[in-house]
Amino acid sequence: MFVIGIDVSKRKIDCAWLRDRTQRKVKTRGFANDPAGFEALLDWVRHHTGATAQQLHFILEATGVYHEALAYALHSAGAQVSVVNPAQARRYAESFGRRAKTDKKDSVILAWYGATQQPRLWQPEAEEVRILKALVARLEAVENDIQRESNRLEKARFSDVTPQVARSIRSVLSHLEDEKQRLLKDIDQHLDQHPHLKNDHQLLQSIPGVGPVVSRYMTGCGASRSYS
Repeated sequence: MFVIGIDVSKRKIDCAWLRDRTQRKVKTRGFANDPAGFEALLDWVRHHTGATAQQLHFILEATGVYHEALAYALHSAGAQVSVVNPAQARRYAESFGRRAKTDKKDSVILAWYGATQQPRLWQPEAEEVRILKALVARLEAVENDIQRESNRLEKARFSDVTPQVARSIRSVLSHLEDEKQRLLKDIDQHLDQHPHLKNDHQLLQSIPGVGPVVSRYMTGCGASRSYS
């Protein structure tokens, strides 16, 4: 198995392949954090190792959302992927006496972490779960915007704002309410298309950020289909 550590940032990915573990030889390369960069990374590794995708094990650190597209791309290509907790990687790095952050060194540490600690393999969420999470995240964002605009309208009633400003706030609120109803409808239709999600309440509750929101609307707007 060929182990490659990857340090991920918003725009780039820094990679380190453990070329010779006995002599601690490492080969590094940087790529763009986009689909073209992912393909270039796979080509680079396969060219230098002569390995198939199934013989590659990539070690990534969980970095907000920036690692997700790469993890899915590598997994789809047939490679093994591990997404490690940043705290665990940091403790491992400190055992080497390294505390300062340098991207290339981070990727090397992640490669050694993968080779010595054998982290568990990452498995992608089912596509229907990913779509549901994205819909729910957008719904919550719209609800937050509605609350903010409602607060502004409330303040406007007790302050000396022009009619044009008040009209603008009400217009934005109306648009946001329409968008909220559209998202509720999309969530309801998505659950109808995937009955195992709709019927498995326990599964919904286990999805971070999804369970409470979906449960709230399955007995309300979503389940009744009373969209306005």
